[in-house]
Amino acid sequence: MPTEKTNRLAREKSPYLLQHAGNPVDWYPWGQEAFERATREDKPVFLSIGYSTCHWCHVMEKESFEDPEVAALMNDAFVSIKVDREERPDLDHIYMAVCQLVTGSGGWPLTIVMTPDKKPFFAGTYFPKTSRFGKVGMVELIPRISEVWRTRRSEVMESTERIIQALETQVETTGPDDDIDRDVLEKGYQELSQRFDKENGGFGTAPKFPTPHNFLFLLRYWKRTKEPNALHMVEKTLQAMRHGGIFDQVGFGFHRYATDRTWLVPHFEKMLYDQALLALAYLEAYQAAGGTLYAETAEQVFRYVMRDLADSSGAFYCAEDADSEGVEGKFYVWGERELRDVLGPETADLIVRAYNVRAEGNFSDEATGRKTGENILHPGRPLSEIAAELSMSQDALWDVMKSAREKLFRTREKRVRPHRDDKILADWNGLMIAALARGARVLGNSSYSGAAEKAVAFVVRELVSPEGRLLHRFREGQAAIPANLDDYAFLVWGLTELYEATFETGYLKRALDMNDVMLEHFWDEQNGGLFFTPDDGETLLVRKKEAYDGAVPSGNGVALGNLLRLARMSGRTDLEERAFRIGRAFSPEIRKIPSAYTQFLAASEYALGSSQEVVVAGKPGAADTRKMIRVLEDGYFPHKVTLFRSSEENDPEIEAISEVTRGKAALGDRATAYVCMGESCKPPTTDLEEMLAAIDPDRGSEP
Repeated sequence: MPTEKTNRLAREKSPYLLQHAGNPVDWYPWGQEAFERATREDKPVFLSIGYSTCHWCHVMEKESFEDPEVAALMNDAFVSIKVDREERPDLDHIYMAVCQLVTGSGGWPLTIVMTPDKKPFFAGTYFPKTSRFGKVGMVELIPRISEVWRTRRSEVMESTERIIQALETQVETTGPDDDIDRDVLEKGYQELSQRFDKENGGFGTAPKFPTPHNFLFLLRYWKRTKEPNALHMVEKTLQAMRHGGIFDQVGFGFHRYATDRTWLVPHFEKMLYDQALLALAYLEAYQAAGGTLYAETAEQVFRYVMRDLADSSGAFYCAEDADSEGVEGKFYVWGERELRDVLGPETADLIVRAYNVRAEGNFSDEATGRKTGENILHPGRPLSEIAAELSMSQDALWDVMKSAREKLFRTREKRVRPHRDDKILADWNGLMIAALARGARVLGNSSYSGAAEKAVAFVVRELVSPEGRLLHRFREGQAAIPANLDDYAFLVWGLTELYEATFETGYLKRALDMNDVMLEHFWDEQNGGLFFTPDDGETLLVRKKEAYDGAVPSGNGVALGNLLRLARMSGRTDLEERAFRIGRAFSPEIRKIPSAYTQFLAASEYALGSSQEVVVAGKPGAADTRKMIRVLEDGYFPHKVTLFRSSEENDPEIEAISEVTRGKAALGDRATAYVCMGESCKPPTTDLEEMLAAIDPDRGSEP
């Protein structure tokens, strides 16, 4: 509860809001109480949106929100509201769009000033306490806004109307257009190819974000077209990232993004969604190209997540901070002397060379440009090249590096850890469930599907109402906040993947049921596509409908893929019709810059390519059944769905929800595959090679 030294945020569950509970700013959470006071006192509302592992959010708090002078100005001029963007992505989407409209850019912390009826008239991101380097400071900004509010109210209201009109224009659709066709996919590939950094991997210049959905599209494009450059762009980037500082070489997992072109210096926060999506990308690269590096990287990501982000209940936390002890990256970097003290002279000599360690440090401070004396461990090249440089065998070098890593990890664990945001979000857990389930299938490791099942059990127990509606956030025993589109779409993705990993029919049934709830409450009957918020949610400035991919893929893009897969798995043509309408709804937007919608493009590859439905009929757990299912995961078949029908049941549950499985019996008491491709089906077969040839006639021809 609030005390004399805390504000109203002390009542909240969000770690981000709780971080600000001791500020002298008279913060409110988002809600009617704040807006009623603003109306009563005729004050504008100062809205600040961020998240608990955001470095610049911490900076603005320390400089301004903890400062009595700034707080006094804010308390006098505004009613101030704090929002955790991870708790309320609906608000973040709208007001970030405002910021981008007004300033041409966005980011966090997000700063909005608006009227008591939620209409924005000023937007920005980070502001220092005092003006510097041409950026206005809070102590100068607040009086200016107050004066405008008092003396130029008509101009303020005109500005709000222009902004809202622009927002409404953004969410309008032009109605049905042409379908997304192969020309759009080709344009998307060409745009990525033109932005590709041939030397360092990735797309564009610094800062570099992983954007895993780019890889998922490029791999599907390669599979269809056999274009070697599409696969090369994926492999070059995934290898560069794995060998770079963006990957935590000691504790595993990926940092948020790289501040440079070479993937060396990361922004050190670690997000759950990045781990999930990158694990999926590395797993698919492993299926497509082989190479143990990709499989090992996915395994190491899972190891990090299950060790450091898993709640004892089975669900997964949001993120870990970039900062510890007030310094970004302090937990992760090493001085050469410390390395030598930990490892001893002989091992240290090898590790210093293998991980590019320098006495003066191997990266420069972003602010000063000077070397820091600290090092970000990164091999920067393949193990084979390092071994050749050191005149060692790869196996011998690997043994030394593995032992050294374990010693460094134990030493690092004694440091002050970065803050961990222990919120549990339905959407991000859905992504992690999907990744773990895929990992179980591709890597043959049932511990991953077991972890995914525990997470699903938590979500069903804590975040699903008796009516089947989802809630978005859980923390400290409390589930709250109505779910958004991403929650439903990402969780349906996870459930579908988990069915294929376990063949437990209940997961497929729940995926279909949850998908139906999503369509009931988010579908745009007039123009097609899905709104971000439900039809019975809070009334906001606009009801947004988005297809653009950000750090996570768009809910509409993921839903498109889900609908196509579920249509093939269940035989429900109504789901395929909805998928068709989603594609048409966003086609005009996607045609302009297809590479900004790569999750849509990946799903469209499914629609336009040759999809395969495989029903395996056999005895559960029998050796031939297990082998047939295992072989199906050895190759890269991104447009394949697999269902299982037990030959030991006369009326198996799967037939009630999947007409595709009806009448599919094992031949001669042996595991049997039924393969359908497009609108035609092959004869059933018990031969593995015949099954694979039916799925992929060009099998073996990829470069």
